[in-house]
Amino acid sequence: MKHKERDLGHARIDYDRETRCGVPEVIFASGKTVEQMILIMRGMAKDGRNAWASRVSPEQAEAVRREIPEAKYHAVSRMLTLDVKDRGVGLPTHVKISRRGSGDPRPRGIVAVLCAGTSDVAVAEEAAFTVERIGFTTLREYDVGVAGLHRLLGRLPAIRKADVIIVVAGMEGALPSVVAGLVQVPVIAVPVSVGYGIGAGGFAALAGMLTSCSPGISVVNIDNGFGAGVCAAKMLFRRK
Repeated sequence: MKHKERDLGHARIDYDRETRCGVPEVIFASGKTVEQMILIMRGMAKDGRNAWASRVSPEQAEAVRREIPEAKYHAVSRMLTLDVKDRGVGLPTHVKISRRGSGDPRPRGIVAVLCAGTSDVAVAEEAAFTVERIGFTTLREYDVGVAGLHRLLGRLPAIRKADVIIVVAGMEGALPSVVAGLVQVPVIAVPVSVGYGIGAGGFAALAGMLTSCSPGISVVNIDNGFGAGVCAAKMLFRRK
């Protein structure tokens, strides 16, 4: 079976991924050199494809943008994007960019993204950006942790309108359990490496989420906002 890809030697860009999985190829910037990122992003743009990189440091972003000024850095979510429309690249006749790849929201579902505290916002924004980039609408409710439960309860009417809820929390990771006990929709829990002592690596939050007494919770890896966003989007792909 022939696959659509670009072989750069150090990387093989998988152009069939969005067709197979609903989510385009995303560059994981951690561990990559700036030169590698530039080659990949330019290769995708040359083929009329939008480029999207995750876990991009400010230093990487600055270096890439010196060579590709049209690239946009989203500092809080640590995402870097390059869209063909921003480069004035005409699409080859055989290439079709879906709306999901362009970041245009589709009114096929709402994903609420909650986080317990301000320290969790970077991971929450990674999740929210991912959901929006794939093409769904988000509702953000930040700093609604269990230390001030009234903040969550005051936002419940809005949160209950969502079709999927992503909950990001560190420390003991209690917030997803509370949320799952109050809503009818799936809850995706994201443990964060924020806390004191034993909780500082995110393992306490991870263990708490995995042992939650509230049913209907799925748990992704520590700090994995991107994975949570993809999971939420896939739950909504087949909605009418």
